[in-house]
Amino acid sequence: MKILGEVVYLHSLYLIKMAESEYKLLLVEDDEALRFIVKDNLEQNNYLVEVAENGEIALELFNSNIYDLIVLDVMLPKIDGFEVARTIRQKNEQVPIIFLTARSMTEDKITALTLGADDYIPKPFSMEELLLKIKIFLKRSQTHPLAGSSNLTKLISIGKFQFHPEELTLSFNGSSRNLTLKEAELIRFFAEHPNKVLSRNEILEKVWGSNDYFLGRSLDVFISRLRKYFSQDSNIKITNLHGIGFRFSIKNEK
Repeated sequence: MKILGEVVYLHSLYLIKMAESEYKLLLVEDDEALRFIVKDNLEQNNYLVEVAENGEIALELFNSNIYDLIVLDVMLPKIDGFEVARTIRQKNEQVPIIFLTARSMTEDKITALTLGADDYIPKPFSMEELLLKIKIFLKRSQTHPLAGSSNLTKLISIGKFQFHPEELTLSFNGSSRNLTLKEAELIRFFAEHPNKVLSRNEILEKVWGSNDYFLGRSLDVFISRLRKYFSQDSNIKITNLHGIGFRFSIKNEK
């Protein structure tokens, strides 16, 4: 009876630990040893972790589960990480994606960020850095509830557009476009500072949380996207002020 009681007690502790874990992560890494180490460290920090050793399995798991964050390698068997991220973003614009890879070419970093990744951590890396980034992006993602939440009440009018920051949508004449989290954050920041000169450093710090060369290149890509989105309203302009930053101009119709 004593042994049975200890088993029940240990099982209860396990269930409590599982219940306390708020976040479910998907770790996609083909290196078995690294996959084990990262998974073990994440679980020790009370995350629920599922793993995939190639891109095909990663997409199968993604299609049948809901994850709060994805840690994704680039060089994967069967389907590479870029294609995995591209497919995920077609179905889910909100889930944070952190690339974790040995590839350090400039083009790869920019590709990762413009695909919608939230960060790019090169190998070798420290677990402390990864854990910090995970904590930051999980916290940030919780400030953007998914569509259907009870507090989706805020609507921002931008010229002839209707912007729903919590729903991550931009509407024009009854037609709605889904936005990525970063696109929505950038639009929100511009909408909060209309007709003002905003420095590149200020935008990167406020929207991306840091300022470096790769994020700067990524910002240029996002600016080009927003120009296309707002092109239907000639009263809205995003002006590039060379060497300074950008101005998000909204001309009032008379």
